[in-house]
Amino acid sequence: MTPPCPKCASAFAYEDRALWNCPECGHEWAVAEDASDDNVAKIIRDANGVELKDGDTVTIIKDLKVGNSAIKVGTKVKNIRVLPPEQWIGDHDIEAKVPGFGPMGLKSSVVKKIAE
Repeated sequence: MTPPCPKCASAFAYEDRALWNCPECGHEWAVAEDASDDNVAKIIRDANGVELKDGDTVTIIKDLKVGNSAIKVGTKVKNIRVLPPEQWIGDHDIEAKVPGFGPMGLKSSVVKKIAE
């Protein structure tokens, strides 16, 4: 069953790898396999579908505008923290200290895990 978009309630959402996408408003979100069970841990995955965990190192996969500057593609971010759903700010499900920008929230859909 296709879940409706949590942002605009569109019924036209589609699944792309580990994320659901809304073609009407552009919202992306992850859906737990059994969303009805609150005890199921939410698995956060990067843009390639690889599971992310606290302490992982990731790279940014696209330029991200921040104020008057931008975080460039390939920026390496160490020691990320995966946030529980109740601490998410919008779609930002990762907290990290980005070099040159300081601590901020990131979307898991714009990072790629680096094998360690």
